[in-house]
Amino acid sequence: MKLTEEMKDCVNHNLCYVATESDEGKLDLGPKMSMQVLDDSHLMYYERTAGQTYRNLEANGKICIAAANLEKKIGFRFYGKVVLHRDGKIFEDAQRYAETHSLKKPTVVPVIEVTEIQYLDPARAGKDYEG
Repeated sequence: MKLTEEMKDCVNHNLCYVATESDEGKLDLGPKMSMQVLDDSHLMYYERTAGQTYRNLEANGKICIAAANLEKKIGFRFYGKVVLHRDGKIFEDAQRYAETHSLKKPTVVPVIEVTEIQYLDPARAGKDYEG
């Protein structure tokens, strides 16, 4: 699924929330301040706490991300599968970025392949993006 420039801007300039589910069906929801666009079909963030969200991703790799801009009244919901990067270029770049910006280094970098997108703005809420 290809992200539009509007979607990329929404992710890169707003707080995103991540929802995951454990194998027992318990939901987890939390903000991810480091969420960013990796390329036209992938999002990524720096997992620093390695808490419940991380454990859920490790167990099943399923994720839903919500990004919304209240002022512009636009938003998107991104569904996808996660690959956890614990080494390699993506992980090393994240480690360097954290170090140079005095941030806590990530334990792992989840990279999300976006497989489905829905709108969250009032006029189209819940409708699938067909792009």
